[in-house]
Amino acid sequence: MIYKCLIIDDEELARELIETHLKQLDDFELVASCASSIKASTILQQQPVDLLFLDIEMPVLKGTDFFKNLLQKPKVIFTTAYRDYALDGFELNAIDYLLKPITFSRFFNAIEKFKEQSSIVVNDTQSSLTTTEDDFIFVSKNRKKVKMIFDEILYVESLKDYIKIHLDNESHTIKFSISAFEKELDARFIRIHRSYIVNKNKITAYTKNDIEIGEIEIPIGDNYRKGMIAIMF
Repeated sequence: MIYKCLIIDDEELARELIETHLKQLDDFELVASCASSIKASTILQQQPVDLLFLDIEMPVLKGTDFFKNLLQKPKVIFTTAYRDYALDGFELNAIDYLLKPITFSRFFNAIEKFKEQSSIVVNDTQSSLTTTEDDFIFVSKNRKKVKMIFDEILYVESLKDYIKIHLDNESHTIKFSISAFEKELDARFIRIHRSYIVNKNKITAYTKNDIEIGEIEIPIGDNYRKGMIAIMF
């Protein structure tokens, strides 16, 4: 799995150091490196990001305030030259707090924390193109790995830092981003809204504005409507 990262820091040297550290990791991809929260906000609206490297002390808008205002929050590792800000970072459920200048050893430790919290174990024999009934995925929940059979999933709903996986008779809420979870699913699933992924095989009716799975109505986002119709029909 490739994790997509975004660096936000008003100091060019600080951004370059994190970029250098990231290049040592094969499973991380840098989406962009920004000097301001305003530019970062635009990027986050355009594409999914799994991990933010976010400086706390920045002009115009502090990193912590920027993160608080995000509707869809990726995982975050805060960076700063000021040790006093550590509490602010951890109160926002940050993966870690890195004090500048950031050594690779300390950086790598934070990355391992991120991977541990974000881990989803996928069946090694799974193919994204198969449609057999025994396709499944294991998800981390309450320190256990819970088996989710693809054909039993109705839809997936984003709840800020969590996702809710809806099955026929139950649901499971786990701490994971919907964009990252989408990458683990196969061709029977389609993103129809920034907050919803549905199993195409479970759709019972649809209009230009929503789809129905039995009595459940799920909205179709404007940015997803054209792609959904092209893929499904």
